[in-house]
Amino acid sequence: MTPGVHQVTGWGLVSLSAFIAIYYSIWVIILPFVDQDQPIHTFFLPRIYAIAGPLVAGVIALTLIGAFVLYVTVSPKKVKKS
Repeated sequence: MTPGVHQVTGWGLVSLSAFIAIYYSIWVIILPFVDQDQPIHTFFLPRIYAIAGPLVAGVIALTLIGAFVLYVTVSPKKVKKS
């Protein structure tokens, strides 16, 4: 790949991360103070997902990290022959 493609990919990932952070911040911090009958609520999922989503993602991440650590510590070591 050319350097331009890497730069565009990097900016795309940064933009996606910024969008997710802003969306989640509005969803969790600002939206509880807005009346339920306002049309902005149509753009967001129910509040239970604001807790359940990161909780499930954290459990999956910790499970994968634990599986990796277990694999690395239990797998037989390869001995170098000189």
